[in-house]
Amino acid sequence: MVDFELSEEQAALRGISRDLLASDCPPRTVRSVVEAGGDVDDKLWDRGVRMGWTGLATPEAAGGAGQGLVELCLVAEELGRAAAPGPFVETALASWAAARGAAPLASELAEGRLKAAFVHQGSLTVRRAGQSLVLSGRATAVHAAGCADLLLVTVTREEPYVLLVPTSAVRAERRTTLDLTRSWYDVLFDDVAVKGEQILAGEQILATDPGEARRWVDAMAVLTAADALGAGERLLEMTVGHVTIREQFGRPLGSFQAVKHKAADMLIALRGLRAATYYAALAHDAEHEDATAAASVAKAFASESLPGVAGEALQSHGGIGFTWEHDLHLFLRRATVDALVHGTAAHHHERVLAHLERTRLTRRAA
Repeated sequence: MVDFELSEEQAALRGISRDLLASDCPPRTVRSVVEAGGDVDDKLWDRGVRMGWTGLATPEAAGGAGQGLVELCLVAEELGRAAAPGPFVETALASWAAARGAAPLASELAEGRLKAAFVHQGSLTVRRAGQSLVLSGRATAVHAAGCADLLLVTVTREEPYVLLVPTSAVRAERRTTLDLTRSWYDVLFDDVAVKGEQILAGEQILATDPGEARRWVDAMAVLTAADALGAGERLLEMTVGHVTIREQFGRPLGSFQAVKHKAADMLIALRGLRAATYYAALAHDAEHEDATAAASVAKAFASESLPGVAGEALQSHGGIGFTWEHDLHLFLRRATVDALVHGTAAHHHERVLAHLERTRLTRRAA
């Protein structure tokens, strides 16, 4: 039996994170970062670092708290709930990966002195050149690459690699996207040489374990689902608040059966997403054989359910939901982009199918 109840420490982490974001990252702060064209609010970054977000999953020996993906998901959920800018979870993952690869930068990432962005192959090609690897190509939809010092690059096709690449070696081009609460970039690799301690997985040059690269891809998918969950919860909260006070025909909108059904559908979708997300995080931390499939189930669930939740929220708000001045659109935009980045529903359905086929063949061979 799996226990999905939070421990006292986990509940405290969620509560303190929510309180911090409520005070330091209200919608006006998000809007100020958007208007300034920034990647992160410096005050919020400093507070998050002091909270230990960036070193949450890093082993204690490398300067972190020694927690896991479940705890990172709790933070990611609250970041989504606040539509908070900044590469907190990406930096935490990079610190964790660096510690597993015995890289000396793990503690600097854990302490927030360096920031990181996450790159999953895109159209990158990797070739060997002596004792180095050379990266070429373009990665798309890279969050906060403009403020990052390092890129955690994962390659899962052919020969798998996990790499830490300085952003000074690449070119980042900011893109305009639907999501205004976060900055998104294309990153261009023009024969970027990677060697030595920048190669985290496996031996000095070749990452021989395909599971190590896949581990971080799975983790990022689960964290994106957690962010989407938080944004969806905020959309539901705003919707319930609006229909409770908004009246039509002398009655609150929330008293009409059709509106109640919409809110109920939103709640059911979010509860399902919560179960899928935290099961995937638990499987990841336990290094269960189904961890990859569980991660894809969570992300596919988010990709399929969140657009519906966002649509119901928008309709329930009526005309004001379309206005720039209302905060609804910040969370609607974030949830919609969460559904697309780090793998669409179709992509993750294919991953689950491939996992089931491998399991079937393994059992048949046994």
